[in-house]
Amino acid sequence: MKKIAAVVAAGVLLLAAGCADDDGGTSGTGSDSGSASGKKFVLMVGVKGDPFYISMECGAQEKAKELGVELQVQGPDKFDATLQNPLLDAVAAAKPAALLVAPNDVKASATPLKRIQDAGSKVVLVDTTVDDTSIGASRIATDNKLGGTKAAEALNELLGGAKGKVLVISTDPGVSSVDARVAGFEEAVKTKYTNFTLAAATQYSHNSPQTAASIIQAELQRSPDIVGVFATNLFSAQGTATGVRAAGKSNQVKVVGFDAGPDQIKQLEAGDVQALVAQKPYDIGVQGVEQAAAAVEGKTVTASIATESLIVTKDNMSNPDVSKYIYKDKC
Repeated sequence: MKKIAAVVAAGVLLLAAGCADDDGGTSGTGSDSGSASGKKFVLMVGVKGDPFYISMECGAQEKAKELGVELQVQGPDKFDATLQNPLLDAVAAAKPAALLVAPNDVKASATPLKRIQDAGSKVVLVDTTVDDTSIGASRIATDNKLGGTKAAEALNELLGGAKGKVLVISTDPGVSSVDARVAGFEEAVKTKYTNFTLAAATQYSHNSPQTAASIIQAELQRSPDIVGVFATNLFSAQGTATGVRAAGKSNQVKVVGFDAGPDQIKQLEAGDVQALVAQKPYDIGVQGVEQAAAAVEGKTVTASIATESLIVTKDNMSNPDVSKYIYKDKC
């Protein structure tokens, strides 16, 4: 997990294949003026292979193609700042005109990003952020706190307003997006959906479906009256659904996941997960490139953009207005 040198040495700044979506040169530093066309941009995703980030890449590549920008895409094999930061150091050495990045940690990611920004590359934060507010010409992300509130609303509807205990299974503390989802969910449970009580403190799966499965099985042993789970990302939701099924509690426990990857849609179809909060990563990718290009060209940049989310269920997933936001595993 921490073989940093190997991560840095191989495949840094490989050009990603162009992507398209059903919806719709020379390297330089951010100090360069004029058109962004022909300039080199880098998209550093949070983790490779995640359908959320693949969908983001699709949007970013489509907009980059439209603007004539050379976009290179890379990311760590795990959502881990100790793996991502060496890749960011390599980006700093390459001095692209702009970096779009989903930081892996609100604190640990700040130092390499500050170095890149101070060297003249324009930095746009996509999906996740860092605590240092001086970093990033623009920050583009889902309104994650609202997404957590929507998850509580969906769970309440699934349970028909019945009373019971609910559990939150998240990834790791210190990731801005999931921390906000947890906060939104817990606030809604405590102030709006008071028929629920939290069964325990938030549990952390460390982005492992196997760990999430073990957590929910253990919690069901301790609190057999748990009636609902909010799983804050794709991998947590995958594992939670597996654990609930293994515990023989599928008829009792309703699961609301966050994200709508292909595997989660299969679980939704199978009835293992009853609702998903889908983000719009394609839109984040498009807007990330737009804002980065504006920064490079010296045009007005929107400092903060909050994108929307929507609830996906088995009943509405075939609706074209919903299905277009189901994540892709390839462009």
